Amino acid sequence: MSTVPPQPPTPDASPPSPPSPPSPAAAFCAAFAANRGALAALIVFALIALAALLAPWLAPYSPIEQYREHMLTPPAWQAQGSARFWLGTDELGRDLLSRLLHGGRVSLGIALASVVLSLVPGVMLGLTAAFFPRWAAPAIMRLMDVMLALPGLLLAICVITVLGPGLVNTVIAIAIGALPGYTRLARAAALGELGRDYVSASRVAGAGTLRLMFSTVLPNCLAPLIVNATLAFSSAILETAGLGFLGLGVQAPTAEWGCMLAAARDYIARAPWVVTLPGLTLLVTVLCINLIGDGLRDALDPKLRRLS
Repeated sequence: MSTVPPQPPTPDASPPSPPSPPSPAAAFCAAFAANRGALAALIVFALIALAALLAPWLAPYSPIEQYREHMLTPPAWQAQGSARFWLGTDELGRDLLSRLLHGGRVSLGIALASVVLSLVPGVMLGLTAAFFPRWAAPAIMRLMDVMLALPGLLLAICVITVLGPGLVNTVIAIAIGALPGYTRLARAAALGELGRDYVSASRVAGAGTLRLMFSTVLPNCLAPLIVNATLAFSSAILETAGLGFLGLGVQAPTAEWGCMLAAARDYIARAPWVVTLPGLTLLVTVLCINLIGDGLRDALDPKLRRLS
């Protein structure tokens, strides 16, 4: 009688592989979304920017068209308001809603252009000072120190005094005032990366100076530069409004939030909405950008991300 040989034991199934770590982009989005204040600020600012971008189609009237029979008309929700002008009119009978929309288009455009105009040369000067510490760094950094001796708004006023008021000159003045901050930050970030192993390996592999600057070191310096650019964007909006309030920035009849505040300051008691609405719009916009900057800082910094 034949016996069946015992079967070898079946090997256990291999344990499941651990889940792969999320990509850097997914980790950044998750960390930013965890900050509810920054996420809400991003949504509000996106609505403001979209309304400013679509101002020619959303505005019910031209921002410079005057309705003399409706001067200083209250908003529609007040007793003496008119449903024709939802947010009322200013001292010349111009629709406030239309001017706020077009003013946001001007203010945000000036701020964005000034940030780009200062960020690009500031990064290039900072990298040059970091890679050439003997002959380039002393001249560049001493020039930045001289520029930092004046506050940003005061330096912008000096530049406007030389160039003259106007939209383009406002962009140039604000960009010059913000240039030292980007230069010093880019230099400090680059100096922190130059001593790392991956930079030494790139040098040994034969990478040239330009490749080390823009392909090796710069991508690892972007996090603080992005955060600084975000916060400088809100500062540029305030400086644009400040120059417009002083009569040195965008000139009338162009709609701009600072110019609107300057024109309405004589009507604070008689028509408070003329001052309140542009001021609130400016306040909410700058607050949203600052909250977004804080959220970006927390999401881009791995140490803060681990603590949260």
